[in-house]
Amino acid sequence: MADGSSRIQDARAQAYATPLEDFHVGDPALFATNTHGPWFERLRAEDPVHWCRDSEFGAYWSVTKYNDIMAVDTNHAVFSSDAALGGITIRDARPDLRRPSFIAMDPPRHDAQRKAVSPIVAPHNLAALEPIIRERAATILDALPLGETFDWVDRVSIELTTQMLATLFDFPFEERRRLTRWSDVATTIPMKGGLVETEDQKQAELMECLNCFLGLWNERVNREPGNDLISMMAHSDATRNMSPDEYLGNIILLVVGGNDTTRNSLSGGLLALNQYPDQYTKLKADPSLIPSMVPEIIRWQTPLAHMRRTATADIQLRDKTIHKGDKVVMWYVSGNRDEEMIEDPEAFIIDRPRPRQHLSFGFGIHRCVGNRLAEMQLRVVWEEVLKRFDHVEVVGEPRRVHSSFVKGYETMPVRIRA
Repeated sequence: MADGSSRIQDARAQAYATPLEDFHVGDPALFATNTHGPWFERLRAEDPVHWCRDSEFGAYWSVTKYNDIMAVDTNHAVFSSDAALGGITIRDARPDLRRPSFIAMDPPRHDAQRKAVSPIVAPHNLAALEPIIRERAATILDALPLGETFDWVDRVSIELTTQMLATLFDFPFEERRRLTRWSDVATTIPMKGGLVETEDQKQAELMECLNCFLGLWNERVNREPGNDLISMMAHSDATRNMSPDEYLGNIILLVVGGNDTTRNSLSGGLLALNQYPDQYTKLKADPSLIPSMVPEIIRWQTPLAHMRRTATADIQLRDKTIHKGDKVVMWYVSGNRDEEMIEDPEAFIIDRPRPRQHLSFGFGIHRCVGNRLAEMQLRVVWEEVLKRFDHVEVVGEPRRVHSSFVKGYETMPVRIRA
């Protein structure tokens, strides 16, 4: 399988020939073609805090180095996530569609709402979920065809994560693919020929999502508290009086957080092992490396390319003055390739000395609440894959998502040797 090296060489030539003032690393096309790397490489070296004066998303700062990203991510007093200021992605929602959710809030509201759902990933809950994940992974893998090409994204990555989501929400299991659709719609950029073509179509589908989840809320709010996310929100003082908009904001956050990240790491890990066959050989020789491979997959893939903040005051970062109201984008995908912090960062190395040194889960108060669940799902799937198959081969170029937020795969053709 080609690794696109000639495409990357062309991108590098273009990145180094383009004046820095014309850089727009948030262009979704760079991610759809997997050519973003050289553009970030140059920014890290020459202009690590970079001002993009104009783009389809407006003007924005790019923060591209590991320690600078940490400085922004852990300073929620100056760098706000508030939905009312624009939220957490490079693309501003229309002012009438800015839905709050706990990731798009500042303290103290953020802390109280996050606390309402965090029991879902408490250690005793994770221990109870592991055998369920293992049983489902086994069923999914045992049903895969041998000796013929199929789509790993659909048959494995989406199916496993969507089953998990249905369990976390206690959502009707046979309707679980609706969760996948809503997750994809929530993060897509409407465009001709895309997943949705207009903002109105996108909002109509999200209203379907809200109406479905309102029905589930109404069933559970008058029952004894259950061990699912909807029940936890319905019975928490911090979340029981949410507006419908806020409820939908939190549902979308939990669906996307539980779906896109794990799903794209499941696909990205397989791609990485195919692009670095020496690591695949090493893994098969020693499956005890899986726990250190999992965080390396999450670093190498970086399933969410960025998070955005809005400055609430003027502040100096390196030699730049960020002004109150400026949009600030933390490029996790670049920080995870920072040569000063991570040795040989472009390479996929399953036995790195400190594999958890990555930015994919964020830092500070907004660090991913489900990070341990994501790691557990990846670990269990790879344990089960290695029990069954000598080799899962990626046999064609994956089709990537047209997004500079979700860094993922729409399809990935693979074949398992008979």
